[in-house]
Amino acid sequence: MPSTIHTPKLAYSIREACEASSLGRTTIYALIGAGKLQAVRVGGRTVIPATSLSALVGMACERDTTLGNTAAS
Repeated sequence: MPSTIHTPKLAYSIREACEASSLGRTTIYALIGAGKLQAVRVGGRTVIPATSLSALVGMACERDTTLGNTAAS
């Protein structure tokens, strides 16, 4: 059987970031504008570093846990 090597993404396009985070385009752009999500221009594309998207979601999870909120609630 051939072995498939999975290379983790370094960055997401806006569309991919929306899909990965379940956030809408407007929210993604608002977070970028507010400085809460890093975006980088590479050539003509805007990409979001995977670390920035992970950090955003991680901060939201930590905040919800601190406040006693859970995704199941």
